[in-house]
Amino acid sequence: MAEANTRGKWMALLAAFLGWMFDGLEIGLFPLAGRPAMTELIGAVGPDTDRLIGQWMSGVVAAFLLGAAVGGTVFGWLGDRVGRVRAMVFSVLTYSLFSGACAFVQSPVQLAALRFVASMGMGGEWALGVALVSEIWPAKNRPLLSGLIGAAANMGFMIVGFVGLGASRFVAGLGKALAFLPLTWTEMLLRNGGWRLIFLVGALPAVLTFVIRIFVPESEKWKAATRDGRKSSIIHIFEGEIAASTYLGACLAGVALLGTWGAVQFIPSWVQQFTGSQQKASWTLIFQAVGASTIPIVVALLAQKFNRRGTYAWLCIGSFVLCQALFLLYRKEPQFGFRFLLLATLVNGVTAGFYGWLPLYLPELFPTRIRATGAGFTFNAGRVIAATGTFLASGGLMSVFGSYALMGSIMCSVYLVGTIVVFFCPETKGKPLPE
Repeated sequence: MAEANTRGKWMALLAAFLGWMFDGLEIGLFPLAGRPAMTELIGAVGPDTDRLIGQWMSGVVAAFLLGAAVGGTVFGWLGDRVGRVRAMVFSVLTYSLFSGACAFVQSPVQLAALRFVASMGMGGEWALGVALVSEIWPAKNRPLLSGLIGAAANMGFMIVGFVGLGASRFVAGLGKALAFLPLTWTEMLLRNGGWRLIFLVGALPAVLTFVIRIFVPESEKWKAATRDGRKSSIIHIFEGEIAASTYLGACLAGVALLGTWGAVQFIPSWVQQFTGSQQKASWTLIFQAVGASTIPIVVALLAQKFNRRGTYAWLCIGSFVLCQALFLLYRKEPQFGFRFLLLATLVNGVTAGFYGWLPLYLPELFPTRIRATGAGFTFNAGRVIAATGTFLASGGLMSVFGSYALMGSIMCSVYLVGTIVVFFCPETKGKPLPE
């Protein structure tokens, strides 16, 4: 029995890690493929092309974030009703299939719609994986595991970067392999840098659903909490003392996500704009992923050694300073090189530190029977904040200035808000998970 329990814990961690890694792959697809996709789908040429592309990209990003917010709440609620594992299977299948379907879109509206549905599954997977790992592993292991889950998404970013680097060879080599398809299909998949093929990579996580269903055990804490037949409801996270934690948790996630999606995620697109090279944009994504695959682990361990609130506040300050350094130093005369890549690595690493902190902190705010709903809602309500800010602020700034650097410099000021909000939140270090 002990061996089975040990194996079950590791399989749960593997499922959560791979699920969030593939989530990172889904997130990274658009910064890499979005610009060539919009160039083809819009078909616009002229002096206003960059502004038009920037506006549409902001719109698609906003749709993606809103979908994740909806999915995090819906699939989180489903996980509290029918079990973490069963709901996780449906969430992974959703984001895999609809991400792959993006390869066949014919308009920006279709792309936005499919990204919305794909991200519903992605938002749900985060909530379910975090709840499952926090419940199935001992408390002493949770900081390290939270950091690993936060770092996992950035492994997905790295995969996307390497896909982008090899895209030209990959696309060229597929010409003969796709000879069995109608010629019009082959031409559609291969033109304009093969951005459609990059989206097809997003269908790969569907294989993970079989692993989850067969090998991952259900949370015993969830079974015990639901044994009395009481059903969870979304409304429960807005009742009594839990309501304050729900709203504050959403604000903390909103600061992190708005900084990421309103500024940091546009860095590869910025590089592609001023260099005209998809390969350099891919190298940027890879370097960013290196920093973001290590620092979330450090942040989660620091939050355990010191405290949750102070770690978050210092993370906000570091994110603001580093973002300003990158965007302001390279705003007027951007030059791609090692110094730029090093600073971009630090920026993405520190700002990604929030995604090692949030999986540790948010589950600590909610009792077991509504943990997936609560964690899913708070994290993904932050995506609504980020979606609104990205669409209205980032899109508006790009429309007015046409500058990714100036937009990023202004948007990253949101981190200063986080230094204030976090001190209204409860400190959970040293306390057991609420039952």
